[in-house]
Amino acid sequence: QVQLVESGGGLVQAGGSLRLSCAASGRTFSSFVMGWLRQAPGKEREFVAGIGWSGRSTYYADSVKGRFTISRDNAKNTVYLQMNSLKPEDTAVYYCAAARAGPTAIFRHEYDYWGQGTQVTVSS
Repeated sequence: QVQLVESGGGLVQAGGSLRLSCAASGRTFSSFVMGWLRQAPGKEREFVAGIGWSGRSTYYADSVKGRFTISRDNAKNTVYLQMNSLKPEDTAVYYCAAARAGPTAIFRHEYDYWGQGTQVTVSS
């Protein structure tokens, strides 16, 4: 069992940056593949970025590649999403998620635990 709490969302102008954080409870954080997914109004929840157990392996959706960076600090039980060069189409609720299986997790059904989500709004 793990509980996830996101923070860092907000309103930013196009071209700006935000850093999302996700704090996890429990002592088994390093055993989970972690990911960020997002859901815009009227759209399906989509994969954004994922990171392996140690943090050495990262992977991204094409739409954010080169702009977003996922990282994790297993000592702090925290995963981050640095978002640069934000675009209005990045506007969504961003969810942190944990997957027991691995080494990667891309699809929604692969994730076992979810945070409550944090709103990111990018104005044009």
